[in-house]
Amino acid sequence: MPDLLIELFSEEIPARMQARAREDLKRLVTDGLVEAGLTYASAGAFSTPRRLTLTIEGLSAGSPTTREERKGPRTDAPEKALEGFLRSTGLTRDQLETRDDKKGQVWFATIEKPGRSADQIVAEVLDGTIRNFPWPKSMRWGAGAMRWVRPLHSIICLLSDDSGATVVPLTIEGITAGDSTRGHRFIAPDAFSVTGFDDYAAKLRRARVMLDPAEREAAIRQQAENLAFARGWDIVPDDALMTEVAGLVEWPVPLMGVIEDRFLNLPPEVLQTSMKEHQKFFSAKNPKTGRIEGFVTVANIETPDDGATILAGNQRVLAARLSDAAFFYENDLREAKSGMENWAEGLKSVTFHNKLGSQADRIARIAALSRDIAPLVGTGPDQAALAAKLAKLDLRSAMVGEFPELQGTMGRYYALAAGHPEAVADAARDHYSPLGPSDAVPTAPVSVAVAMADKIDTLTGFWAIDEKPTGSKDPFALRRAALGVIRSVLENGVRFTAKNLMFWPVIKRVVTDHHDTAPRDRELVSKLASLGYEDDARTILNKMGAATSDRYRADIEKLKEAAGSITDDLLSFLHDRLKVYLRDQGIRHDIIDAVLAQPGNDDLVLVVNRATALNDMMATENGQNLTQGLKRASNILTQAEEKDGVEYSFGADVKFAETDEERALFAALDTAEPAIKQATASEDFPAAMTAIAALRAPIDAFFEAVQVNSDNQIVRRNRLNLLSRIREAGRQIADFTHIEG
Repeated sequence: MPDLLIELFSEEIPARMQARAREDLKRLVTDGLVEAGLTYASAGAFSTPRRLTLTIEGLSAGSPTTREERKGPRTDAPEKALEGFLRSTGLTRDQLETRDDKKGQVWFATIEKPGRSADQIVAEVLDGTIRNFPWPKSMRWGAGAMRWVRPLHSIICLLSDDSGATVVPLTIEGITAGDSTRGHRFIAPDAFSVTGFDDYAAKLRRARVMLDPAEREAAIRQQAENLAFARGWDIVPDDALMTEVAGLVEWPVPLMGVIEDRFLNLPPEVLQTSMKEHQKFFSAKNPKTGRIEGFVTVANIETPDDGATILAGNQRVLAARLSDAAFFYENDLREAKSGMENWAEGLKSVTFHNKLGSQADRIARIAALSRDIAPLVGTGPDQAALAAKLAKLDLRSAMVGEFPELQGTMGRYYALAAGHPEAVADAARDHYSPLGPSDAVPTAPVSVAVAMADKIDTLTGFWAIDEKPTGSKDPFALRRAALGVIRSVLENGVRFTAKNLMFWPVIKRVVTDHHDTAPRDRELVSKLASLGYEDDARTILNKMGAATSDRYRADIEKLKEAAGSITDDLLSFLHDRLKVYLRDQGIRHDIIDAVLAQPGNDDLVLVVNRATALNDMMATENGQNLTQGLKRASNILTQAEEKDGVEYSFGADVKFAETDEERALFAALDTAEPAIKQATASEDFPAAMTAIAALRAPIDAFFEAVQVNSDNQIVRRNRLNLLSRIREAGRQIADFTHIEG
């Protein structure tokens, strides 16, 4: 069975596209070969800045001959039906045969497709792959019509086995496939021929090309760490930069440089970001001083002077970059020490969203919301509001203008320079977090208050203007904001009713923006708009009532109703994100639904505590069997209530019990009900689960021995009321009807 080697050799492929490109090449080619009837043992894809490579081992020599029988129309069917069948099969009438069927004779076609050789199929598949390759961006060059990420120079398409290697006949837009390639652009630019993948990889290495990107990354990491170790430094880890740099060089040669003393007082984040973004340098930290004092640059060539000339040129460019950074930082510090008023004023002219006002408007909203959240997380409202007002001022700083990724980080430095407490300064850095599922959640109370306020303002604002995520589209990252709120609440144990907290920002948004659901009377709109965002959230409705005459009160109620509807929808969205979060924690979806169906489902900590305890109980045999008993009781009771048109919710009396099993169930409920009530009231849900689990045996025995729908109506009614007690015992914990199985 032959092996296949493909190389697509071009000008430099952007590093950010290489990983996806090599996977796309592997997927498109292997899928195409399999679809055409070939099989293979294994496949591997590689990339360098100038080539995409695919090797396939154990490829079958050709596709098998296939035979397909296809049933057609009846022999007495209209001629048009037969003509359509003939077109679909590619046969003529005399090539069909007739066979007896249930409804008479029908036409049958036997379609035989002869097998094809591997080289024919490979040529066809590779041609289609190259012409339709899914580059994020592509270009045309010269007079040809083909598009590629950069001009394509040559193609290797080689089938090899024990008898030798054969070039697959293929020509695309004037480029004919062959068996030759080139090595390093500067060290080994001449062409050379190869006979298979092993020969190809070995000759590339001699031509100073490391084909495997993982090998290039490992080489860069090892050599950089060795250079740093020799100076007593540590390389600051940066996996994304490592992958990018490995995609920029074919023969990596790391070189160590030293940062000039005049730049060492810059914040380490500034040094690291400037070197990474502008120069693609790795930062080297001195563990003794805690400062970034050096860097590693990765050259693409070995030089007679061991890289001294390259390093000197990089040092000059870096000095110019860091001089700019130092200038920005010094100017920003002066602005910070003067109070940052100019930055605050400047944010008034920066639009956050055309329907949600400026960044200054948003800061005012976040500050007001931070006051409400502060007591919930154990900090002072004034300090939380101050932190919120300062947190985004660095957006107007020169440093963040140059490096937007430093927003928040620089805000902390500037807040400290302005003399603010460290907790307030930390909030500027931390309030954007968490940015993703692996990002840490703020834990300091002031930071938690501002971070939650920031995300809740985002959610309530975009919900109020009806800009919600749809399908896979989420341009304002509202799913991420919702997950950030959930994680901040759960990981810090913040107890609050989400619906109540979100209602006030929503109604303020509706009032100030004159949302479609707001009253349309001009006088009322004018009065409502005059209230503004500086009013305390918890008095705005009272102010609305005082500011208007009685004839507007109906409109105010409509406004409250509209805000309530928006808040309900937003809470449902939070619940959806919570379900995803809890499923990742191993909690079953039906258990989450059972808990969310309970009152108090906008206290997220309460929901998770209930769900966790219920999930643990459901992992036991007792829990599973108990659930069946609770659901059976609920089903029988529901059917009886629908049939009789009454509610059986009280009046069960042990004196009407006729069997020992009934009396035992009465006794078990008398013990379990107060225990469940006390445990749920104190939120000791494991204890509540233990108490309700004790009902499993008496419920099972009851249903085994007792017929609920007795002919004696007094006994039947008593037993149905007893089932009501079972149902209500379960409802104290969860809605067990949602639990599957």
